[in-house]
Amino acid sequence: MRVLALDHGTARIGCAISDPSGTLATPLPVIEPSEARSVADLVAKHEVERVVVGLPLHLSGEEGSQAALARTFCAELEAIIDVPVETYDERLTTRMADASKRAGAAAAPDSLAAAHLLQAYLAGRAAIEERNDE
Repeated sequence: MRVLALDHGTARIGCAISDPSGTLATPLPVIEPSEARSVADLVAKHEVERVVVGLPLHLSGEEGSQAALARTFCAELEAIIDVPVETYDERLTTRMADASKRAGAAAAPDSLAAAHLLQAYLAGRAAIEERNDE
């Protein structure tokens, strides 16, 4: 399953996509937050089957104003695309993206954060599927 992950922010949206097998995450160029239609274009271009939007939670697990903006963005996406849209905890992905950037990653930090989000999402799904197979 090909999955598109989005690190939604007020200045830009980081994007990353999985390979068709749903195991590897690759950063894509960032898009402007006002361009939800650009997400629909990515979904069509890459034959995406699911969109995952990072949900910015506080370390305590509580939602704040940024989480509310992410949920509003999800609702906007659901109105214009025909694939499932879900949220996924994005805590610490910005720190992981900063570490990747320091290690020499060439992608934009927001898209690196989306790639880390996607990698965590894919690993979580794989673990669930493995448990279901037992």
